[in-house]
Amino acid sequence: MDSAQNLERLARSISSLNRDNIEKKIRNFKGRFKLDFTEDYLRGLTVDRLRHILFAAMVTNRKKAN
Repeated sequence: MDSAQNLERLARSISSLNRDNIEKKIRNFKGRFKLDFTEDYLRGLTVDRLRHILFAAMVTNRKKAN
């Protein structure tokens, strides 16, 4: 399981990204599962919601890898 320090580091790195970079990372996410969002859907979300999606995907992907 990830330590709280690693999760905090991941959250800080995601919080420093701008909207375009977050959307790009979501669209190009390479994990054990696929994220399948349309560009229109992503454009309709707030930056905070996009950050949450990316963070959740990355944490879930890490947990499945362990």
